[in-house]
Amino acid sequence: MNKSIQSWAILFFCNLIWAFHFTSIKLTQDQVGPYFTVWAPMLLATIFLAPFVIRDFRKGGKKLKDILIFVQLAALGAFPSQVLMTWGTQYSLASNAAILVMTLPVITAVFAFLILKEKMNTARWISFAIAIIGVALCSTDDIKRVDLSSRYALGNGLIFLAILGNAYYNVGCKKVSSQYTEMEMVFYTYLVMSILLTPLVLYYEPEMFSKIPAFTTNTWIGMISLTLFHNFLSMLLFFKALKNLDATQVALSNYLITFMGLPIAAIWLGETLNQQAIIGGVLVLVSTLILSIVDSKVQQKKVANINQEPAKL
Repeated sequence: MNKSIQSWAILFFCNLIWAFHFTSIKLTQDQVGPYFTVWAPMLLATIFLAPFVIRDFRKGGKKLKDILIFVQLAALGAFPSQVLMTWGTQYSLASNAAILVMTLPVITAVFAFLILKEKMNTARWISFAIAIIGVALCSTDDIKRVDLSSRYALGNGLIFLAILGNAYYNVGCKKVSSQYTEMEMVFYTYLVMSILLTPLVLYYEPEMFSKIPAFTTNTWIGMISLTLFHNFLSMLLFFKALKNLDATQVALSNYLITFMGLPIAAIWLGETLNQQAIIGGVLVLVSTLILSIVDSKVQQKKVANINQEPAKL
């Protein structure tokens, strides 16, 4: 199978898992605090991966300084994207967060241009425009409830900083992806994240450890889903796709989360799925198809033309 098609198939599956992320959090929110919800699945995923990464670390002859880049990526990227988003939502509205998150692909494209020298071609602009229309149709209720007044300025600012961190992390990982395996990138990121999050869990939610025996079935389903699928499987697959696709392509595909999240919420949480949201979801899917088919062909043609150019003396 063509590497590009395989990567898009993997990315599609990743977005499906991430779309289920919101439902998983909903299943746990009655009993689990926000910091523990992030920390516990990451810590467990780190423990699962440790024996394999340590073995490869020894065989590969790597040194401690070789993994310090992940301290930077986690501290400036993954950590603020998780923690500041949690804090920001507490001081703002969920609808504000939903709308602000729509800027992630745009900001990622800017970082990709500055750091990786990637460029937006015609296919990407068309895909982006269609995706924005689709997401807007899916998010009509959030748009109606959005309130960006000064009383929510702090929360909105924190959410925006979280989005900046997320974009920086994705682009940074793309830059170093050729030097590390998917397993290494997940493990080192989560190791740093677990260390940084531990003080927050112990300070804000120390009671969570005593509540574990009282977790309901729904809570366990949510926590297991976050551990095995969101923090483990999806991230391994995400880094595998990131090795073969541009950071801009990967970022624009994130609009699939809205498309997939709607039916999941309708099935699992009983939320209403209206005709407008369905049309919006279809538009998001169309934009992704443009990216995966048209843009991929454009990139392949560009590479072929470069390879055909005579060598300069």
